[in-house]
Amino acid sequence: MKVSLPGYLHPQGRRAGTVRSTREGAVLRVELNDPANGNAVTDAMLNGLLEILAVPDPEVRVLVLSGAGDDFCLGGDRTEFTDWLDEDPTGRGIRISVDKARRVCEAISGNHAVTIAAVHGRAIGAGLALALACDLRVGADTAVFRLPELALGLPTAWGGVLPRLIHEVGAARARELILTGRAFDATEAHELSVLQRVVSRDGLDEAVAAWTRPIVRRPEAALRVTKAVFNSYAAPTRLGDPSVLDAELMACVAAATRRT
Repeated sequence: MKVSLPGYLHPQGRRAGTVRSTREGAVLRVELNDPANGNAVTDAMLNGLLEILAVPDPEVRVLVLSGAGDDFCLGGDRTEFTDWLDEDPTGRGIRISVDKARRVCEAISGNHAVTIAAVHGRAIGAGLALALACDLRVGADTAVFRLPELALGLPTAWGGVLPRLIHEVGAARARELILTGRAFDATEAHELSVLQRVVSRDGLDEAVAAWTRPIVRRPEAALRVTKAVFNSYAAPTRLGDPSVLDAELMACVAAATRRT
């Protein structure tokens, strides 16, 4: 049975806003839905994601995150950053939005459901952060990843991406990817554990289904507790998690870069 979440997807598929979602039994599919702009993350998109994720449905066992069009997500919308700095040179608008980003990524990683990112095309900056917040990540063999913030005069401080990247790939590899800002393909992403599986673009749906089928059959309490245990074991390796400072770091550096 398909049901729609208010404001996002009509049962016949009518779109509203830049995020749409469908519920199919125990599976909730959430799609970044602004393909004309490469699914760039805007404040409106963050609001849409928060509306969906803030109060999890206890009947949902799997949450699948994907992107419409040619790319998963081309990162944050830098036009909004410029507009916010024009309105307030201290970066207040950036602080508000980046704090929302942290809450969105925490809602994904802390969700009681198993979260799956299905990545195709480019996953840049904030797009990579959203994918890394998921428990499982499958990518098309043509997927490309990059963290370009440093070249843009910004810190790598969005959605807790830095501590998550260090936790998943290791500090040395994370340092190299961030300092150089180079792109890396799906094969390397798999070697780095950014992706757990790589398939053809046409095989993404089946790869997600192959993970989903056994997960939805697991007893709800056991699944919820197992997810919580995984998160608790990950926590000690992230005691220095500075993501609570992301909003201040991004706003301060963006404002300082603007003045130079």
